[in-house]
Amino acid sequence: MSTTAEPAPTGNGVWLHGVTAEVVPATLAGLAGIAGTPARAVPAAGLVAVVSDAPLAEYGEEALRRNLEDLGWLERAARAHHAVVDALARSGTVVPARLATVHRDDDRVTRVLRERRDELAGTLARLTGREEWGVKGYLVPGATPRAEERVGGGGSGAAYLRRRKAQLTAREEGQRLAADAAAAVHAALAGYAAAARRHAPQDRRLSGAPTAMVLNGAYLVDRDRLDGFAVLVRELTGRHPELRLEPTGPWPPYSFVAEPEAEPAWA
Repeated sequence: MSTTAEPAPTGNGVWLHGVTAEVVPATLAGLAGIAGTPARAVPAAGLVAVVSDAPLAEYGEEALRRNLEDLGWLERAARAHHAVVDALARSGTVVPARLATVHRDDDRVTRVLRERRDELAGTLARLTGREEWGVKGYLVPGATPRAEERVGGGGSGAAYLRRRKAQLTAREEGQRLAADAAAAVHAALAGYAAAARRHAPQDRRLSGAPTAMVLNGAYLVDRDRLDGFAVLVRELTGRHPELRLEPTGPWPPYSFVAEPEAEPAWA
């Protein structure tokens, strides 16, 4: 019995980068989207979806499922997607689409804009005049009190056990204090921002930091309050020496949108 592999799909799907109220043609001029195809506008219902053509040979059902497991491919796709979203965010307000939001064709994109017009317009209004900023908090070794080693008899074995217990106690205490500090920092920043999200800390292999991340916060900040936000981050750094705070941004508001849902290109 022989089997024949199904041929790879041909043609293009439509990769959605984001939705705006309007887009200046100059913003899209020369802007490459996914797979290097030009970013372009699909207007409908008073909104504009910014898309790029996604060859189904690479972004069809089977290919996309496989490629999303490839970290190298995923990083390249994320960079291409972000480049378009970032360009839109720099020129106005954008509702970023979730990575790998692929539709069958422009007609389907138009239908999504019409069906979700009120929701998307409301999100754009909520995001206007605001930016997403991140604050990451990393543990500072030695910045928390260490448990004192008790001196006593009992021989070298007993002394080792006491030292080991003191080390473990100090480590646990340091982790507890760092967790409390991270919660306090997030609460203060969230109280200042228009909205806030606390994401899971990144693994060291991803963050590239030498010490553990204990805070991975995202904050939606009014542009006219950015100076105050920066001052607050500096003040919190002084209050919590057990943490190294690292602000990042501005970012497109990935953390503060309900992304338009994808319809697979193969559907």
